[in-house]
Amino acid sequence: MTETETSARRAERYLQMQGSAEFAELRRRFRRFVFPMTAAFLAWYVAYVLLATYAHDFMNIAVIGNLSIGFVLGLGQFVSTFAITAAYVRWANRRLDPAAERLRRDFESGEGQDGREPEPDDAGPEPARAVPGGPHERSGR
Repeated sequence: MTETETSARRAERYLQMQGSAEFAELRRRFRRFVFPMTAAFLAWYVAYVLLATYAHDFMNIAVIGNLSIGFVLGLGQFVSTFAITAAYVRWANRRLDPAAERLRRDFESGEGQDGREPEPDDAGPEPARAVPGGPHERSGR
């Protein structure tokens, strides 16, 4: 098999994997964690910025000694960033990485879902095709 044939076969297998139910489940898991977490953090960040911009008196209220609510909320931005990162790492290690590892192993071994090399006729659903002029089409550069 020539290098071009090998590359074409590998590209075909990438498309098959991308169209698989396992890959779709992996994407769904990722999105169900990341999108809500991102929305929550952005809302928290925007609330902090709006309070800092428009609620000067509230943000200047002393909490402990000279530490104001604004200072405490500002530190909370850093704390929440680290907490979200730690939560994501823990979640990914438990829920995302094992599934991704199984997909990678199957792909690298060249096996189909039933443990054998996929044949063109039983390769599963028709793989997605690049849209002319889309991001997956070569630009000829």
